[in-house]
Amino acid sequence: MSKIGVFDSGLGGLSVLKELRKILPDEDYIYYADSINVPYGEKTDEELLELTSKIVDYMIKEDCKLIVIACNTATTSCMLKLREKYPDIVFVGTVPAIKVAYDYNYKDTIILSTPYTTKSKRVQELIHDYKRDDQNLYLVSGENLAGLIEEDSKEEIDKVLERILGEYRGKVDSIVLGCTHYSLIKEEISRVLPNIAILDGCVGISMEVKRQLENNNLIGTGTGDLTIINTKSNSLVKRSYEILNDK
Repeated sequence: MSKIGVFDSGLGGLSVLKELRKILPDEDYIYYADSINVPYGEKTDEELLELTSKIVDYMIKEDCKLIVIACNTATTSCMLKLREKYPDIVFVGTVPAIKVAYDYNYKDTIILSTPYTTKSKRVQELIHDYKRDDQNLYLVSGENLAGLIEEDSKEEIDKVLERILGEYRGKVDSIVLGCTHYSLIKEEISRVLPNIAILDGCVGISMEVKRQLENNNLIGTGTGDLTIINTKSNSLVKRSYEILNDK
């Protein structure tokens, strides 16, 4: 097996792929965006397992040696089940960068995530493990932001961000992005909440992929080849390449 597979409910996982290609430029990649089913945060656990299993089956046929679940919702809902179902595949998932806020000693932190992730047991476990007594954490649902990002609805994105984050202006020093889609709108978030740290897990995920490749003797010598699949439209494939090439 020779490729790294990366999948997400849509375009959000491109933020992870971009970091992966910096750290592991000689690997070959397949990126699978299931945009026809975005947002995953509105699906049941059973629906999510069915959707993600189909993607994993495809990636195995396409010679993937490691699969990155570049979606917080899919990771939270399906990671353990996928590992049981496909014991010979190495999976790397995503989690909100709550530990990063802890490590860097931020005092007032928003955790912005999809409705599913916001309510998840995993987020509560991370808060339990990494919240300090002197730290304030604010759980905020991103509502339909992931869908708006897919549609590139800039005006609506700005309205939602102002509505859900505006009250925290001047009151927080950091924000954890608990959905990979949100990493694509860092500039918009900065306009609503200027001069705060924006924390995502993209670099950490990429370093974990590298570690897993090394531990499993899977480091490749590819050519940096990239294939992008989008279940909704070819225009989103074109937009995906534009996002990846945006410095």
